[in-house]
Amino acid sequence: MSGHQHQIPIREDWLATTTEAILDPGQRIIDPHHHLWERAGWRYLLDEMLADIRSGHDVRATVLVQSSRSFSRAAGPEAMRPVGETEFAAGVAAMCDSGLYGDVRVCAGIVSQANLMLGAAVRPVLEAHAAAAGGRFRGIRHIACWDPDPGLLNPAYAPPERMLEREDFRQGIAVLGEMGLSFDAWLYFHQIPELTALARAFPQLPIVLNHCGGVLGIGRYAQMREEVWTRWQAAIAELATCPNVMVKLGGLGMRLPGFGLEEGATAPDSVTLAAAWRPWIEEIITRFGPARCMFESNFPVDKGGFSYAVGWNAFKRLAAGASAEEKDALFWGSAARFYRLG
Repeated sequence: MSGHQHQIPIREDWLATTTEAILDPGQRIIDPHHHLWERAGWRYLLDEMLADIRSGHDVRATVLVQSSRSFSRAAGPEAMRPVGETEFAAGVAAMCDSGLYGDVRVCAGIVSQANLMLGAAVRPVLEAHAAAAGGRFRGIRHIACWDPDPGLLNPAYAPPERMLEREDFRQGIAVLGEMGLSFDAWLYFHQIPELTALARAFPQLPIVLNHCGGVLGIGRYAQMREEVWTRWQAAIAELATCPNVMVKLGGLGMRLPGFGLEEGATAPDSVTLAAAWRPWIEEIITRFGPARCMFESNFPVDKGGFSYAVGWNAFKRLAAGASAEEKDALFWGSAARFYRLG
């Protein structure tokens, strides 16, 4: 496969070295964050997603999040080209609604891409997404990841430093709020205070922080683990004071956090994953509460680090001490409420 350097290559034979019985197979799940794409050497479309979902957990529905430019329109105005991905996702959703692929509703919600720095001019783009989505359009993710180290940046996206503070971006955010949509925030841990300021400036806008807040443990951050934890912890605590913000618990299978579990001779089991992730995920749940947290797969990106079955087993281990009501919030209820899924 090919992809960004922070996305660990998927090795199906390596993933197959670790198999487990499914824990708590009756626990209902909504997977609120995955991608579908066709890239050079890397195909992850409905068939591949269904193969992962059918590994044993009770996944009822999914939310597709802006992911790639695989299905952007090849022609037409630049601002409108991302609508192609929404058109594609709506087609996938319609395929699943037919029942031919089982009970799971893949792409029940669609989070699309739009350039919010267009300001007020982003409205026609959002309206086009809504028209294309067949009632499934829920919001926008405009990637904000920035760091002084260019080695930590994805060359496919080039957001300016402190983008969330720009006037044009905030004009776009205002339109998002006026249309009753949500914002998926993907940024790095040291940018969380910028998101807190945005959340306070737009208190009626539903915001969800992706991937545990962009923990970094590679590059220069590999030698700063205690400082990263301290800064991240303080930023998460402050963000939690914003009632309009939720957090997605996942995204830790990328190379960025620096756990290094992909370097083992065999794929990690769920006990190993849960132990590595526990400090970060438990801190978020403590601060935000289960009603404002949702487990996510981030597949196929995180598939470089663990299989779908093992990853959800790890989440179930992390939630083992929660009540049935709290588990329902973490595994499907928070996602259903945030993305307005029936």
